[in-house]
Formats: sequence, C-alpha cells, structure tokens
Amino acid sequence: MKKTALIMAGGHGERFWPRSRRNLPKQFLSLTSDGKTLIQLTVDRIRPLVDSEDIYISTNKDYADLIHEQLPDIPKENILFEPVGRNTAPCIGMGAAFVSKKYEDAIMMVLPSDHLIKYNQMFVSTLKDACDIAEANPALVTIGIAPTFAETGYGYIRFDPNNTLNRGYKVQNFTEKPSLEVAKEYVSSNEYLWNSGMFVWKASSILERFERLMPDVYENLEIIKNAINTSQQNEIIEKVFPSFPSISIDYGVMEKSDNIYTIPGTFGWDDVGSWLAMERIRKTNEFGNITDGNVMTIKTQNCIIEGHKKLIACVGVEDLVIVDTDDATLICSKDSTNDIKKVIENLKVWNRDEYL
Repeated sequence: MKKTALIMAGGHGERFWPRSRRNLPKQFLSLTSDGKTLIQLTVDRIRPLVDSEDIYISTNKDYADLIHEQLPDIPKENILFEPVGRNTAPCIGMGAAFVSKKYEDAIMMVLPSDHLIKYNQMFVSTLKDACDIAEANPALVTIGIAPTFAETGYGYIRFDPNNTLNRGYKVQNFTEKPSLEVAKEYVSSNEYLWNSGMFVWKASSILERFERLMPDVYENLEIIKNAINTSQQNEIIEKVFPSFPSISIDYGVMEKSDNIYTIPGTFGWDDVGSWLAMERIRKTNEFGNITDGNVMTIKTQNCIIEGHKKLIACVGVEDLVIVDTDDATLICSKDSTNDIKKVIENLKVWNRDEYL
C-alpha cells in the first residue's frame, strides 16, 4: 500500500524564545552540528519510506517562504496552509482528506516537525512495523517512547503487555501529565510509554474515526475534500477550517477510540521541548557548560549560554540559561524554563509584538 506522511509544522516553539519567534519558529532552526533544521531532519529521516511527492506539510501560510526555502523538493500543492491554528485534530483531519483525495486509500504517518531522533535506522524500522499493523487492519497505531525517567511533562500510554499484534501492544488508555509520584509508579510498572505524538494509520481508518467520534468535523472535512484540486480549494479551506474546534487528536479521537496499538520506540527520541534539551543534544565541557557564540566563562558551571557576535561574559554563576539575540536577551534559571511561556504572555499583554 502507498505510504504517505503528514508533518505538522505550525507551532511557535515558545519555550525556545528568544531564538524561536513567530517569523522563525523552532522547527525552522538548526540546533545540531550538521547545520540542518529540525524540519529538514524530519523529512530526511522518512525518505527511505516515503517519496517526496507523498510528503505533506501542514503549517501556517506565514511560513510558506521558509518551507519552500528549506524543503525545495516538496511539491507546492503538498503544503497545506491552516488559516488559523486549531490544534492537531483538524490539522490531521485535513491532511487525511488530501491523502484520501489523491489515493483511494494509503498509509498515513503523522509526525511533528520539531523532534530529534538519534538512531534513524531504528526509527525507520519502527515505522515499518507500525505500517504493517495499520495496513493489515483498521487499527490506529501510536509510537510510544520507553520512559527512561519519571517525566511529568509528557502524557503516558498504558498498554497491555499480554495483548500483542506483531511488535505492537494493545493500548488500554491514555493518561494526562501525571504528578511526580504517579510518574514514578508508571515507570516502575513497565506498562506505560511516553506519548510521542507520532501516529500511523490508513487514511480510511482515521477518517472513519472522525465520522464516528467527531461527525461535525467530518462533514466539513468532506467539504474540503470535494474542493481539493478545484479552483475553489483555497476559498473553501479559508471558509471551513476556522469553524473547526480547537482540539487535539488525543482528546478528539485517540482517548475515545478502540483498536489502538502502540509500538515502543527505543531510537533516541527527544521532543526538544525547552532549552534544557540542549544538554541532551550537545556535549558539555569540563565545567558542565554548553556554549555557542562569543562566550567567556569564569567560575561558571552547568549553564547553557548561546550568543552571537556580542561577548557574553559569565562570572560565578551556575544552572542558568542565557540566550542573546539581536533584540532580546533571556536569563533564566534552569528549573524555570517552563515559565518562558509567561514572557510570551506578558509581551502579548504589553503589545510588544516586535519581540514575539
């Protein structure tokens, strides 16, 4: 069966401020030594499975030039512009409509654009196994991540270790971000995986779930599907898409559905959720610091420091994140990186849009 991929690239990456901005969000930044951006790496790692003409990018129309510049091999008609942000369920639904319009049916992989994978061959092998399950029956397959510690910032997938299909395990339920004590219980039980937000299914399988579980959304997806490749396509999307509720695929479909399987991923996954991810991506020096740019450190330990031409001199500090750009500087304790979003909130309240 034909394999396709939908890469979701509409997020703003607010916890990577001030490098990640509205006009250049995280997925279009290079955070690794090879110089490739996160979205370029995402496309590269699925090329063994999916042809360029079957890769779809769902994003904001403001990022059209960035997509064309960074992904010149992706056909322009495969770049799906969301008129407004409506979370992942409408995004995935519209992607499924396009795949279904092009092919009678096809395997559809759904991937975020801003994750890093350390072991690409193992990742491709896991996707192949997920495709086999999805092709053989109308199951929805999610890629879980074997937890290495009690993380409270992720959702979890509980699976039945005794109910298997190929390399997949039957999903019992999805759980929200837990407390630390509950997360420790999850990890010690060996029956939970981190929810990575990566999915594999047939286009017909996910559209059937929309029809059954979100019928109003499905009706509008059919309207969009009928308009694809007509002169009214863009007009219809601009009209219909804003009417969708803002809801995640987890809330809208996965938590209410049955016949879901998960495959544990052990391929070095990182969601690059905040500046702390740099400690997992780059090597620290002998003092535990990660530095990039014109940086001088004296009696400084366990810091993440990133700048450019301007000299950043750090003396007698530790456990800080310091990021300097042309027009903004972030100084943040490591244990407060999740609060960087509050900077964005305050900038919006103060109408300081030039810093967003």
